[in-house]
Amino acid sequence: MPSFDEVLKEAGEFGRFQKRVFLLLSQTGITFSSLFASVVFLGRAPDNFWCRIPGAAELSKRCGWTLEEERNFTVLPLHLGNKSSSGECERLDVAWDASVSCASPLAHYGNHSTGHLPLTTCHDNWVYEQPHSSLISEYNLVCGNAWMLDVSQAILNLGFLTGAFTLGYAADRYGRIPIYLLSCLGVGICGIIVAFAPNFTIFLVFRFLQGVFGKGTWMTSYVIVTEIVGSDQRIVGIVIQIFFTLGIMILPGIAYLIPTWQGIQLAISLPNFLFLLYYWVVPESPRWLLTRKKGEKALKIMRNIAKHNGKFLSPHYSEITVSNEEVSNPSFLNLVRTPQMRRCTLILMYAWFASALIYQGLVMRLGIAGGNLYLDFFISGAVELPAALLVIVTIDRVGRRLPFAISNIMTGIACLITAFLPEDIPWLKTTVATLGRLSITIAFEVVYLVNSELYPTTLRNFGVSLCSSLCDLGGIIAPFLLFRLAAIWLELPLIIFSILAVVCGLLVLLLPETKGISLPETVEDVEQLSSHFGKCGKKKKHRDTNSYI
Repeated sequence: MPSFDEVLKEAGEFGRFQKRVFLLLSQTGITFSSLFASVVFLGRAPDNFWCRIPGAAELSKRCGWTLEEERNFTVLPLHLGNKSSSGECERLDVAWDASVSCASPLAHYGNHSTGHLPLTTCHDNWVYEQPHSSLISEYNLVCGNAWMLDVSQAILNLGFLTGAFTLGYAADRYGRIPIYLLSCLGVGICGIIVAFAPNFTIFLVFRFLQGVFGKGTWMTSYVIVTEIVGSDQRIVGIVIQIFFTLGIMILPGIAYLIPTWQGIQLAISLPNFLFLLYYWVVPESPRWLLTRKKGEKALKIMRNIAKHNGKFLSPHYSEITVSNEEVSNPSFLNLVRTPQMRRCTLILMYAWFASALIYQGLVMRLGIAGGNLYLDFFISGAVELPAALLVIVTIDRVGRRLPFAISNIMTGIACLITAFLPEDIPWLKTTVATLGRLSITIAFEVVYLVNSELYPTTLRNFGVSLCSSLCDLGGIIAPFLLFRLAAIWLELPLIIFSILAVVCGLLVLLLPETKGISLPETVEDVEQLSSHFGKCGKKKKHRDTNSYI
């Protein structure tokens, strides 16, 4: 009986069929990255707001004031008497009633000099010039409540983390396509509820669930793409991430054209319903079917692949070799039970954590520099395109391990240099910081590919999901680490990023090289990986050329 890779080679390793499936599933990267980074525009700071004095709304209506006139009567005296106060988080400690004059409402409290006006902290009743433009104005996430915006992003990352465990496990047990379609439906429904949430609690609950399902769409589509192509074509695992970058670049355009946060939320959520049409055009992963002892279905799909690729499978192919490994429900113990699997799992978990923390930290650090939010965000996404091209050009020539290590070490060096460059050379500081962003993007893209190549089919989706869950943990920690350390010393986060990156670069050198090998089918295949490579990562010769398939 032929092996799966032998049948795939005859059916076409990257023919018309795989290209079509790749293009369709790659669209998931656009919607997922938009969800991932949406908080930047959903929660953008309002241009102008102030705290309204109790009774001011009624008085304003009686006197026929415009919002600008009301603001002049309430905020301007506050600013004149207390120059340190802008009227956003404090207000005059007064209450206006029917006895207050329209012409001079503060005359009633004239016994107080302008330098000693009574003040109190504002807890509610804020007025926004554009009340529905962002989450901040919708749910009053200002002043003492500003930290709740950070919680909304942490909740999303917590959803990603939960989705990695639950839906990663489900995809290995119940199939890639059912979980992908369920996740697309979940993202769409939860996204609509988030847009019309009546309060912030409901918003957080369904933003968490949208994160759960969002992670399911991205990870499952990635695994399907890498499982239906040959070993020499798994560079598609890098190419698919270009669509993630395209989503980052498209998002500011969407936000620029749509003035409300609800509109932006719907724009990035509704396209997920279109992915449900894939039920009729994207088949189940034949590799997964083989691991579940469904060889006939796998062979039927392979014949369909061959037909679309303009090829024909030999008629004697009545069955494809099924892994001898006993199929069981995957668990964390399966990933650490043997030496090679344990080493790979622990290193990859750290690599995911460090890459995500540094990546998000550098993005947020560039964001606090000010300037045009839409243009700056677009440029920060465009920086990632050269990273993907560099990976595509080098990864099949020099392997995975060396670019993985060098990119991390380069990130560490760039962060360290940036931290100590003087502020009076801004162009140099920005250039070196951009080099760090480019390098960590390369590392981030390689870890996706290497992770999927180092796990057997029976554990691949679960292994990728589990290890990448550390990415979500890094995403949860990144904003708190950045802003807390920056309060001590602005460049201190860069020192921490530098240490994390260099350590990661050294650790990944301990991973086996996966250039040009077939995806492992069993844990035994993974354990034998290191024996097929010399120091330079070249396959050693064996009499049985399929001994590692």
